Amino acid sequence: MVSQSIPQGPYLSMAVICERVLREQDGVLSLIRVIDRLTHTIVGRELPDPPPPVSHMMWFVLALKSGSARGRQTLKIVQEQPSGLRKDLLEHSLMLEGEDRGTNFVAQAQMRFDEEGVYWFDVFLNDQFMTRMPFRLTYNLVRRAAPPTPPTA
Repeated sequence: MVSQSIPQGPYLSMAVICERVLREQDGVLSLIRVIDRLTHTIVGRELPDPPPPVSHMMWFVLALKSGSARGRQTLKIVQEQPSGLRKDLLEHSLMLEGEDRGTNFVAQAQMRFDEEGVYWFDVFLNDQFMTRMPFRLTYNLVRRAAPPTPPTA
């Protein structure tokens, strides 16, 4: 038997990044193409230095269950770039009703990625760290052969 004390809530039941979210009439969510990486293909002889920035539309989906937490809560997501630079991405107010009641946070964002590597999205509730979501950008170089040299006569 585990002797640790269990936190009283709120509890994070889901934290994902996906490409599409459907919200049915009864409020149930369907997440389409849950992703944690993006490969951007560049056709050419070599990868440009620096590689071009990449834009991608994505959804952040977080599900929380109240536990003993009640009332208005502040959710914040902070992005950490591969270079270590951190910036606030969004802040949103949520209402928790207690017990097994919860709330879903769903937000769409057009993201711009300026460097290759792992981006972390840190989730805070009332300035308390809850979790991290990784997202990796990689570049794929498809080499294009040099044009043929015309024969000399």
